[in-house]
Amino acid sequence: MGQEIFCSAFTQQDFWRFQNRLRAETAELADWFRVERFTATQGVAGFEIEAWLVDRQGQPAPINEVFLARLANPLVVPELSVFNIELNTPQLPLYGPALRQMHANLEHLWQHCQRVAAELGGLVMLIGIPPTLQIQNLTLEHMSCRERYRAINEQILARRRGRPMQLAIHGVETLNLAHPDVMLEAATTSFQTHLQVAPAQGATFFNAALAASAPMVAATANSPLLFGKVLWRETRIPLFEQGVALAGGEHSDDPRHWRVSFGGGYVQHSLLELFEENLTHYPPLLPVDLSQEPVTQLPHLRLHNGTIWRWNRPLLGFETDGTPHLRIEHRVMPAGPSIADTIANAALYYGLVHGLAQMQPPISRALDFGLCRANFYAAARDGLQAEVMWLNGQRLPLQQLFLEELLPLARRGLLALDIDAADIQTYLAIITARVTSGCTGADWQQRFFSRHGSDLTELTLAYLDRQRSGQPVHEWAC
Repeated sequence: MGQEIFCSAFTQQDFWRFQNRLRAETAELADWFRVERFTATQGVAGFEIEAWLVDRQGQPAPINEVFLARLANPLVVPELSVFNIELNTPQLPLYGPALRQMHANLEHLWQHCQRVAAELGGLVMLIGIPPTLQIQNLTLEHMSCRERYRAINEQILARRRGRPMQLAIHGVETLNLAHPDVMLEAATTSFQTHLQVAPAQGATFFNAALAASAPMVAATANSPLLFGKVLWRETRIPLFEQGVALAGGEHSDDPRHWRVSFGGGYVQHSLLELFEENLTHYPPLLPVDLSQEPVTQLPHLRLHNGTIWRWNRPLLGFETDGTPHLRIEHRVMPAGPSIADTIANAALYYGLVHGLAQMQPPISRALDFGLCRANFYAAARDGLQAEVMWLNGQRLPLQQLFLEELLPLARRGLLALDIDAADIQTYLAIITARVTSGCTGADWQQRFFSRHGSDLTELTLAYLDRQRSGQPVHEWAC
């Protein structure tokens, strides 16, 4: 949910003060890079996953406050709307039995959430966008009771001079609408992986994450429908970008510097470049006075970074002894379809990003950034059928690229991490079957929609039934 704040009304002096502190903390961070203050520990991995609370008819249920109070688990927190929650699991060293430990941790937490939801007459659902979601669900009355969300909404609308969000998505069908606030963002529930990296390898891994974004969004697509229209395979991507549409600078419409974007280029030397870009291109949204917090925690820099939603985002964190560390957050994947699919998606990402990071020449020289960015949006729109430009200059469908190059590369990446071979086989077999059959969560929804008609409730209940089975999506019957 991001760091909570305790006010939502700000003066111009608050913005000036925050900007000065942000400038000082960015300079301090630059010193940390210069003197190599960060921990050298790397290969620690984890994730967070957003979920929906729905009733027995598959309709969004506005019960997250009572649900969270009854659950009483600090690993599950509120999200933007009262229909959403976020599940977190412990970070783990990425070797040996890490994948099945992640699976066990998530399964245990998931079952606990389902039991509590059942007590409230509901269910928990993992999906990018629920088919039953309606525009009237996405109002300020359904915003979670958090000052952070209220302040972000007010500040974005102020920057837009009160102009509503304009949504224009052209896919299989076309959706055009205006919305008065940022609640469209609540429709986009994600599976976000974290990977701790050593500072010296931060640029390499960040660039690898950028290159991995197209195949990852295609193989995991699970959001084909919005308000009854069939749009992109992963409609979350244009929806989130347009739903909080705000250029970084006051007078810039450059999409490379939108608050939600793929970014403007590869990292050249270190992740510091992205924090410096935060300072240069993104005016503060939440100018909160955090001077009561330890200066050594760089609180203003971290809060500001949390209001810039790149699809791949650098994160600054701290070890238990206070030593800083760096993580890369990969944000392109939707939630769902099943727990087994979720861990398979994580395995694919961790293997693929490690494989790409080891390639020579480096990915930043082997694949032009403009092509990398174009690949991402093509994959979000067309899924595994998207044609992309890859490292050898060849243009080919992502499905073919997966089977010929990417799955073997991900396997090599996981083996190099010393992940248990049986686990590698288990989880990559799920990805292989999904890619071979072409049955992602998005494809399953579209097939069901085509075969059974446009009853969105029937589709949602069928999805929930199959999700409860625990089977990966390629085994689901339409």
